[in-house]
Amino acid sequence: MDVKDVLIDAFGRIKEEVHAAVDGLSAEDLHARPAPGANSVAWLVWHLTRIQDDHVADAAGLGQVWLSQGWEKRFGLGLPRHDTGYGHSAAQVDKVRVDSADLLTGYYDAVHDQTLGYLRGLTGRSLGRIVDERWDPPVSLGVRLVSVLADDLQHAGQAAYVRGLLQRADS
Repeated sequence: MDVKDVLIDAFGRIKEEVHAAVDGLSAEDLHARPAPGANSVAWLVWHLTRIQDDHVADAAGLGQVWLSQGWEKRFGLGLPRHDTGYGHSAAQVDKVRVDSADLLTGYYDAVHDQTLGYLRGLTGRSLGRIVDERWDPPVSLGVRLVSVLADDLQHAGQAAYVRGLLQRADS
């Protein structure tokens, strides 16, 4: 198995978790926050998708799907164009509202497709390429991709947890 195949499999698992976290949820459930200051399922999925879109596009030298495919306009959140949700206040979290899970999964799937297209062209050697010199030590492509995987899986797990809390409350 090539390293790119491992990465493709790992990003595929994020897709599965994203769909499982949001499928069948009402708009009300997507925006419910289990406690003051907590994040909603909609925000968590939007944020993890924005991080993947931003970070992979930057490393690959591609445009962000958010902007190039018009997702920013479809969401209409009233946030800055390049906002990824990092450091959002409670008021900013509240701005991430959607009418259905289809918008979230549509955007995620478009980002996933771009990510897979990029990963298919990778070689093991390419993972050592420096993609961010703002850190000490500088960040390699391999480290950046693992960072995105870790962040996305963490937030997908949080979304699944919030979904579980909502379902328990409804029973």
